[in-house]
Amino acid sequence: MADTLAPSSSPHAGHTPGGGDHGPEGTKRDFLKLVAGSFAAVGVGAIVWPFIHSMNPAKDVLALASTDVPLSHIAEGQAVTVMWRGKPVFVRHRTANEIQEAESVPLGELRDPQPDSARVQRKPWLVVLGVCTHLGCVPLGQKPTDARGDFGGWFCPCHGSHYDTSGRIRRGPAPTNLAVPEYNFTSDTQIRIG
Repeated sequence: MADTLAPSSSPHAGHTPGGGDHGPEGTKRDFLKLVAGSFAAVGVGAIVWPFIHSMNPAKDVLALASTDVPLSHIAEGQAVTVMWRGKPVFVRHRTANEIQEAESVPLGELRDPQPDSARVQRKPWLVVLGVCTHLGCVPLGQKPTDARGDFGGWFCPCHGSHYDTSGRIRRGPAPTNLAVPEYNFTSDTQIRIG
């Protein structure tokens, strides 16, 4: 009876003394585990990918991610309003007098100190979000007949915020300057916002 060994300890059952599977059964088992794991990974990917893809912005949103604005039709002293990501953007072709006024303001007089040179890429062109930084109203000043406030820029009639020709807050409750969106010149006569 002592000569009988338990099947698990027999060296002829497909196991080596170190415990590794090298017999035909072990190879099949390893292959089946690998195939089953691969199918499971592909299945999880097939289920999860549509969910992840649904978090990407829609094509209509991507179309609004950037807006091209031709500048050639904007005469000196004029301004246009374009929509970008659902917000108005003011593009103003400033006169030499407006540029001089914006550059001559001492930074110590400004609530949100920022030199004109930090707000423009090319001197005659000012590009700002047309949203008052107080409560999100749209300031007046784009049309020649609009009130431009005491500093010649924009005026928000809702609560009386006055902006200068660089879009900086000068008087009223707005805490900060009109924001400058990300933009760049794609040519001498066109900018891309966004």
